[in-house]
Amino acid sequence: MSTPTIGFIGLGLMGGAMVGRLQDKGYALTVIANRTRTYVDAAMARGAAEVTTAKAVAEASDIVMLCMDTSANVEARMRGDDGVIAGLKPGAVVIDFGTSLPGSTKTLGAEVAAAGGTLLDCPIGRTPMHAKDGLLNLMGSGDKAAFDQVKPVLDDLGENVFHLGALGTGHTIKLINNFYAQACANAMAESFAIADVMEVDRQAVYDVMSAGPLKSGMMDFITAYALEGNDANLAFSIKNAAKDVGYYAQMCADAGVSSMMSGSTLDSLKASIDAGRGEDFVPHQVDFFADRFKG
Repeated sequence: MSTPTIGFIGLGLMGGAMVGRLQDKGYALTVIANRTRTYVDAAMARGAAEVTTAKAVAEASDIVMLCMDTSANVEARMRGDDGVIAGLKPGAVVIDFGTSLPGSTKTLGAEVAAAGGTLLDCPIGRTPMHAKDGLLNLMGSGDKAAFDQVKPVLDDLGENVFHLGALGTGHTIKLINNFYAQACANAMAESFAIADVMEVDRQAVYDVMSAGPLKSGMMDFITAYALEGNDANLAFSIKNAAKDVGYYAQMCADAGVSSMMSGSTLDSLKASIDAGRGEDFVPHQVDFFADRFKG
């Protein structure tokens, strides 16, 4: 596939950065507005075409990319008279970059195949800051021939581009990844909050913990906010974090097992949302725990 035309649905913080990167690399883009126009208008100013239905996005595109927040929203954009599936070109490839439930992905894959296309799941690791420079981690899975066909485009978006197996494998690994990430992030946030209660310096806590095997990127993301007030290194909302951990717990339940370790993390994130912090970035969980400990 030489210089494919690309349709993009879901121009939020991450999707907008990805579209900017694709335009930097010279791809022709067709976009559709969803909740806000900020990144749609920016894309149009650089030459992207805007349409009003997901079907029209598909009709104009060799590759349709979705970067949506929930499986339900992906399904809504894919199905129906105005959905992506209704407008697919023969041989088109659809890529779901969101964090979706594997069962939903597999069902949609069969529907896309029946319409003459191929669905790949390719959830994202790293942040919008990485997306701007084409440095994402991309966890691709699905038909290998279709993946190889679109890999040059994925290579323009990602530094580490994986093909992980059958359709749904990427979303499965992403949910495992995000469960672990949020467990670490919330544990680190509580660690700083309890340090305050015990009148221990936050910097001292970090110095000791980071000198051993606990040292990690996630630790540093939370520390940047706890010590410097910088939340930009983990620009991921508490609301979306709760969604992902909830999806992980649902995936476990669908597999016939019960997750023990996700429970406290999900409870913390939900309590933060109930306290009005859902739109804050995950590093702000430091404040949530600190306020909670104050009573």
